[in-house]
Amino acid sequence: MARYLDVHPDNPQPRLIAQAAELIRHDGVIAYPTDCAYALGWRIGSASALERVREIRRLDERHHFTLACHDLSQASGFGYLTNTSFRAVKACIPGPYTFILPATKDVPKRLQHPKKSTVGIRVPADAVAQALIAELGEPLVTTTLQLPGDDEPATFGWEIKERLDSSIDAVLDAGERGIEQTTVVDLSGAEPVVLRHGAGDAGRFE
Repeated sequence: MARYLDVHPDNPQPRLIAQAAELIRHDGVIAYPTDCAYALGWRIGSASALERVREIRRLDERHHFTLACHDLSQASGFGYLTNTSFRAVKACIPGPYTFILPATKDVPKRLQHPKKSTVGIRVPADAVAQALIAELGEPLVTTTLQLPGDDEPATFGWEIKERLDSSIDAVLDAGERGIEQTTVVDLSGAEPVVLRHGAGDAGRFE
């Protein structure tokens, strides 16, 4: 049964955030709010958690996962940034963007694109997500919580608890979230390429 943690959306209770982080450290999978939709999060080094998420969302080996980071400094440890891409990312974070970057050696191969050796990086502008990543002390591997057969991501924590009670370890419920996903921009090549239009303004990259 998943633990249900009712957190304040703007001032999340440190005790509840610490409980969620401890579950993650022990290979747990949790649902948590972001500045877009709810997401599933787990520890970078946990192969078992990754497989659980693949099963929950029915994802194949080609799916590109994202690292949710606390800030640009942390992000730069997992995705290589040129001077140009550094400025582009800095101008957009925290916010509803995912940037595809060449992965550093600290990113496990199983989290990289199998052919391009890239990784998705984002810095969410959400108080709960920020508190959780800070407490954990490392990025969260993350993916939007959109279940097989659904046309949109889950928007309510209580609904996630009901549907995934036996599949995940905790739900951080911070109230209703939207259904729009991040704007995805590939910065791994010579020119930026917008791969998905979402909540973030893509105009600066087009």
